Amino acid sequence: MTDSSSAQPAPPGCPAHHPDAVRLSGLEYQQTPSQLYRALRWEHGAVAPVLLDGDIPAWLVLGYSEVTYVTSHDELFARDSRRWNQWDNIPADWPLMPYVGHQPSVLFTEGDEHRRRAGVITEALEGIDQFELARNCQLIADRLIADFAGSGHAELMSGYVHALPMRAVVQMCGMPTSGEDTQQLVEDLRISLDAAEGDDPVAAYGRVGERLRQLVKDKRVSPGPDVTSRMLRHPAGLTDEEIVQDLISVIAAAQQPTANWICNTLRLLLTDERFAVNVSGGRLSVGEALNEALWLDTPTQNFIGRWAVRDTQLGGRHIRAGDCLVLGLAAANTDPQIWPESHVGAENAAHLSFSNGEHRCPYPAPLLADVMARTAVETLLERLPDLVLSVEPETLTWRPSIWMRGLTSLPVRFTPVVQ
Repeated sequence: MTDSSSAQPAPPGCPAHHPDAVRLSGLEYQQTPSQLYRALRWEHGAVAPVLLDGDIPAWLVLGYSEVTYVTSHDELFARDSRRWNQWDNIPADWPLMPYVGHQPSVLFTEGDEHRRRAGVITEALEGIDQFELARNCQLIADRLIADFAGSGHAELMSGYVHALPMRAVVQMCGMPTSGEDTQQLVEDLRISLDAAEGDDPVAAYGRVGERLRQLVKDKRVSPGPDVTSRMLRHPAGLTDEEIVQDLISVIAAAQQPTANWICNTLRLLLTDERFAVNVSGGRLSVGEALNEALWLDTPTQNFIGRWAVRDTQLGGRHIRAGDCLVLGLAAANTDPQIWPESHVGAENAAHLSFSNGEHRCPYPAPLLADVMARTAVETLLERLPDLVLSVEPETLTWRPSIWMRGLTSLPVRFTPVVQ
């Protein structure tokens, strides 16, 4: 890679030359990205020219049909980022490098190799007993709630929402559920996937790899009933480094998105009067809220990405070979073409929150995420039935990210519970 000062100018017709390309970094829309998506759709249609960090050009795919088309046609829009026609412009410390820097990971594989790698993950996840996972999540939830139940107030994002799926996921992979080592792993995952100002995502990603390499070494010597050990035993014979990279994908996809799913569902339950009447112990309303959160506040707003295999057309745009496409999952889920009256049916699960096509979240990952999220929400509401926000709903703030959707904090109050 070279410094952008030595890069060749972008070819005519690519998003860099579009006079109305919108920068996706430092946006005032980060608190209300739906406004951005509406504005882009109004001005550009289903595929909009955008600029990533450092004014790197890309296309943001906003339409439900267009995202579905891209994710269903790997022969046109592939996952191997080495195709990107902008690599000469990308510095080694580019903030989005953990997303796009090619790794020997299932995320960047294609064709038969992708099916082989995804198959190993699928079979390893299928070994998880969903009832046992629910019991483990409830035990984790009970321990976390016990830490603040007697005080009558809590900040749920740090004390519950992020902690529960973190402990559940590392337990599934064969790591201890608590301790400084585990906490540092989760913090480094957060930094690498959704860095705040002052964070070093590239260094954090390196530390994640080091910790998981040690885990794989340990499990080769002393296997157990966990995802890592099942991946090591699989007849596909993945190398240790392949397993490390795929574990990063599994943990990253499970922990932070699930935490934000829990967060966004709790916000909906605590702020929307449609759920207020029967939220306490109302299992049906919890299920509806979980699904609605995926439609309207999906945890992964945008995903980078796909790379055009050859020149093609999409949404009326000329996409050149090597162009980067960002999948606008949040925009697609709220596409007025599928919700013409702006009404999301809670019973409809055709959202794109787990993506689509061969590279979607592998089965049974969405079911496991649902177990974690549902158990987290239901247990909290059952243990603290009069839980309410301790601030006005309009003062809640979203993390400043165009990629992930989650609150900075979720302060609540309730009647203290004596343990």
